[in-house]
Amino acid sequence: MATNQQRREAAKRKLERQLVRRAEQAKRRKIVGAGVVGGVVLIVAGLVVWIVNSGGSGDQQAATPPPSSSAPPVPSVTNIPTERTALPKRPKALPNPTTCSYPADASGKPPSTKKPTVPDGKNVSSSGTVNITMKSTQGDIPMTLDRALAPCTVQAFESLAKQGFFTDTICHRLGVTDLQMLQCGDPDAKGDVLKDGRGGPGFTVPDEFIDTAKYGRGVLAMANTGQPNSGGSQFFMVYGNAPLQPQYTIFGSISDEGLKVLDKIAKNGIGAIGQDGSTGEPKEPVKFTAVTVS
Repeated sequence: MATNQQRREAAKRKLERQLVRRAEQAKRRKIVGAGVVGGVVLIVAGLVVWIVNSGGSGDQQAATPPPSSSAPPVPSVTNIPTERTALPKRPKALPNPTTCSYPADASGKPPSTKKPTVPDGKNVSSSGTVNITMKSTQGDIPMTLDRALAPCTVQAFESLAKQGFFTDTICHRLGVTDLQMLQCGDPDAKGDVLKDGRGGPGFTVPDEFIDTAKYGRGVLAMANTGQPNSGGSQFFMVYGNAPLQPQYTIFGSISDEGLKVLDKIAKNGIGAIGQDGSTGEPKEPVKFTAVTVS
């Protein structure tokens, strides 16, 4: 006969398994900062406590389940594709030049220690490319920014790079299973898996989505909070699969050399697992030591 304590423990384990499955589903759809996910985790934690501390009535015949760990296993990288994903094309060219707006970030994020100058947003070119190399402790990651895809995003990213905003910052989030990407650009990330992913430049970048966009190997895109026009400085570099909805601005591509570095980072694996139960900080720290723009 199962005791009340045994039933409570069984209920707790069942809930934890459900949460892991839900996290797997959610991470396929979202590239967000830690603030949004953190609220969900707090709610879930309260629910677990309620189940564990709630009493039961009556006795039911049941087998005692084997003990299990509450922490999900740390995933390892599998099946990195070798074929690049083609960048999307706009069905109609944007005005050239165009005008961009970068309003102050009113999301309530903690103030950043880095306070860059906001781009002026005037006479922004919608043609041509910008070559940027993110020099990191794991190797150089060259990338090409495409103004025709996202002129406002390119101007903001180029401006931050020239101001040294990304120098001495780390990449705080790595995905190695269904969502194979490395996320960077939080100026205040310190390698704390529970707190990283909230920082930004103090201003927001407008959305420049393309409805037909596909995310995959070689794609460079902006992260956001899930709210309209909430991009900032955080970006993600896709080295493999990324079954995402077209809700993240694609603004460039990663070179073959850069993809080799990302592959190495992914194969090194995840250290501490994050709040979504499937992504986490890279096991080998990735820190940008310098950024060149040409």
